[in-house]
Amino acid sequence: MATDAEITFADHIGRFYARRYGMAPMVGRLLGYLVIRHPSEPSIAELADALLASRSAITGAVSTLETLGLIHRSRAAGERMDRVRLDLDAPRSTGFDVTEFHEQAALAREGLALLENAPIERKAALLEWQAFADFLVTRLPQLEADWRAHREKLRAEGTLPDIPRRPQ
Repeated sequence: MATDAEITFADHIGRFYARRYGMAPMVGRLLGYLVIRHPSEPSIAELADALLASRSAITGAVSTLETLGLIHRSRAAGERMDRVRLDLDAPRSTGFDVTEFHEQAALAREGLALLENAPIERKAALLEWQAFADFLVTRLPQLEADWRAHREKLRAEGTLPDIPRRPQ
């Protein structure tokens, strides 16, 4: 069972994600609880009990976080329940996934094709959107490489623990 302090922390994360990203508070609460929970692969039922929430609310939050690439859901052979864990290595979980920006640039180009003969002032927002998306597509891979090198340096110094990752 979670302590009052742990639930309060999870609530703070829940409010942040609700305010910042418009997510249901349970999504952020679940994320907040997962970052402090040990062992690190609880079941849906364990999460529901800890967060004083229904299994359906937890399942919905798990689905949202899984779609965002922040967690991974698995089921061990012979088990009849899903377990969830944070996935801090996935590019989507760290914000380094460039596919989103490829898609945004493609959407901007589609809009620009629609406005092919329009004055540049009418295309300004689409032009900037495409330029920004293209900029991130080229810059994010280097930023990710820089982060991974920095993370490894911190691990070598002992500042960050080397967390064993399960293959997906």
